[in-house]
Amino acid sequence: MEGALKQDAEFRLTSILVPLLAIIAGVFMVVLDSTAMNVALSTLVKDFHTNLTTLQWIVTGYMLAQASVIPLSGWLSDRFGAKTVFLTAVVVFTIGSILCATPSSAEWLIAFRVLQGLGGGCVLPVGMAYVYRLAPKSKVGIVMGIMGIPVLFAPAIGPVLSGWLVQYHSWRWIFLINIPIGIICVLIGLRKLPNSQRGQVPGMDKLGMLLGPLAFASLTYGVSQGAESWTSDKTLIGLALGAVALIAFVITELRSTTPLLELRILRSIDFSTGILVQWIAQFGLYGALFLLPQFLQQARGFGAFDTGLTLLPQAIASGLMMPIAGILFDKIGVRWLVVCGLTLVSGALFQYSHVDLTTQRHDLIIPLIMCGAGMGMMMMPMNTHLLNKAPSQLVNRVTSLTNSMQQVINSLAVSTLVTILTSRAASRGAEMKAAAAASGVDAASASPEMLKQATQKVHAQGFADTFHIMIYVALGGAVLGLLLRRGRKSAEGESKRQPEIMHG
Repeated sequence: MEGALKQDAEFRLTSILVPLLAIIAGVFMVVLDSTAMNVALSTLVKDFHTNLTTLQWIVTGYMLAQASVIPLSGWLSDRFGAKTVFLTAVVVFTIGSILCATPSSAEWLIAFRVLQGLGGGCVLPVGMAYVYRLAPKSKVGIVMGIMGIPVLFAPAIGPVLSGWLVQYHSWRWIFLINIPIGIICVLIGLRKLPNSQRGQVPGMDKLGMLLGPLAFASLTYGVSQGAESWTSDKTLIGLALGAVALIAFVITELRSTTPLLELRILRSIDFSTGILVQWIAQFGLYGALFLLPQFLQQARGFGAFDTGLTLLPQAIASGLMMPIAGILFDKIGVRWLVVCGLTLVSGALFQYSHVDLTTQRHDLIIPLIMCGAGMGMMMMPMNTHLLNKAPSQLVNRVTSLTNSMQQVINSLAVSTLVTILTSRAASRGAEMKAAAAASGVDAASASPEMLKQATQKVHAQGFADTFHIMIYVALGGAVLGLLLRRGRKSAEGESKRQPEIMHG
């Protein structure tokens, strides 16, 4: 224990700054590409002379590839070492980026995006576990807070950067900018990332390696298709296959002596409570991130670049709050950061629930700052809390577990919110038609301009209603956050963590 305390006292952030920057660079470009392509799809429709249904696979294929490989990342890190797996994943992602900038057909771009996703799926969970092991216990909050900046900043800045590139240059630059980042990340990583000790992996969970990726990829696909229709064949097949594979996977993992994902940790009440709060918070946060850009573009008619600029205060607020939240986590734990963070998000959603066709950019500045600050306050502290609740030898497996489920939760959030939005817009449209009929107005005689305004108004009301529902999701997460306990690791686990990664 004295050794651990001495290490904590002697620790300086500058001692790990260079390897930390290498990991942040890799995580940033992977997370950035998760959202950057969304604003380029309409341009690709013209360039490739195809339809949006086909091009959706550019986004879906990337997401499914990530979901399939994330469950393997923990085992790969234990087997081959976190440094080897992280840098290999960055190389695969960078090669995929080079290839993504070259195709002249949608089919090849989809294939190269899948390759990108296979590399990118390992970067975030392995990088998160790596950073966690780099810092001593008393400083892990601030270090993980710095690590969290690209996790929230990249999706927020993505629409701004990609919108500018698409509008003024070429969509291919969305991928080309990854090349120097990837090269710098690998060069620094080879020289400065400490070698990680390989875990004891006595055997290979072959059945788990088959069922895990199948389960998470199928569930992600099923819920993503639910955005179009929850009763379609694609949705039902994806959900059914994913559910069967998940049940079989859980049974296999609980029986295996060398499980791919260590599910037995869910027996811990503290860990299970934490992961439940994380899922609810993730649903609320991703819902807020997804809905507002859609409102700005569909109801208010903003362009991609203008939408990105409008969302910039949110990105700045989350980036500034991340390191502050890390410092606070080291002092007070996770409970009040989660409660206050989700309360801020709830307040932002309350203001979003009053949007209409007169909403201007300046009307959104305060709620955007509130939402960004709330996200920055609780996202990485929540991840760090879960890692703290896990035995040190299971850190790699825990990041795989949490990141796998986050892919499913993100897809579920989008699909559910699209369903609610469609339902509320249809209901509002029916109310408008009934009111018009009662007042003697004939829709058939309305001018095209009047019909357009009516459609936009219905869309805006649908968004406002959906934001209103999301308030209760965020508040529910805040209430559950009160159940989180700070807790501490054992002295043995605390004293072993630092030498564990600095081996060799």
